[in-house]
Amino acid sequence: MTEGGGELNAFTGTRHDHARCVAGALDAATALCQRRGVRLTALRRRVLELVWASHSPVGAYDILDSLRQDRRRVAPPTVYRALEFLRAQRFVHRIDSLNAFVGCAFPGAAHRAYFLICRDCGNAAEIDDRSLRSALESLADRAGFLIKQETVELNGLCPQCRA
Repeated sequence: MTEGGGELNAFTGTRHDHARCVAGALDAATALCQRRGVRLTALRRRVLELVWASHSPVGAYDILDSLRQDRRRVAPPTVYRALEFLRAQRFVHRIDSLNAFVGCAFPGAAHRAYFLICRDCGNAAEIDDRSLRSALESLADRAGFLIKQETVELNGLCPQCRA
């Protein structure tokens, strides 16, 4: 879903041009890095590409294995530094329950990320829904609670796996 409740492409069953999806994410990251004055190095770009390789969350060690197939020597701290850069730039999100990463569907703006995660196929869809955000903020306000960090991950079955 987009801000305000638009369509969620990962689970709607509509045709999805994944190559175009990945290219769009990489192009957006390149443009945002230029605007922000930060470097999207070849390694960071490759890590981002590996995260976007599917809509399923990917672990750091899976990324490391893929990089080792591409390059000779890559150490785990290198992958973690690249992932931290990508997180700081809001190009990827960490799925806490899976200790894995997914590409950010809304990299150009600060937002709260909520996830629908299919337990069968493993796909994850990021949503940013105003009504959900408002309900959570209202609940916290009524409790006198100040939200500092927020993770909402809903596990279930996507429409394809339900069928």
